[in-house]
Amino acid sequence: PDMKDVTPILSATPPDDKRGTDAAKEHPGREEILAWASERENGGRGFGFTGGHFHKGWGDENFRKVVLNALFWTAHAEVPDGGVQTDLTEEELNGQLREHTEQK
Repeated sequence: PDMKDVTPILSATPPDDKRGTDAAKEHPGREEILAWASERENGGRGFGFTGGHFHKGWGDENFRKVVLNALFWTAHAEVPDGGVQTDLTEEELNGQLREHTEQK
């Protein structure tokens, strides 16, 4: 309720059956903030978000653009018109992945 110096960037209302914790279940139908920014009086900037859970998400250009724009803004760099552009092939995205192996 007291979001002093915090600006919501992205929000969504999750389906009630996806609210996994008891605290989340107390608020059916509530919109949740997924990304936010903050600027302190001394000029310091911060950005937080709840994304990044799944590697495949980084393959989405819009997802990357939000995070890259936020990094530029946080660093006091100029965000280009139209946002930070990136080109990333699926091969590049997955190029550094290693297959999961069980240790015995």
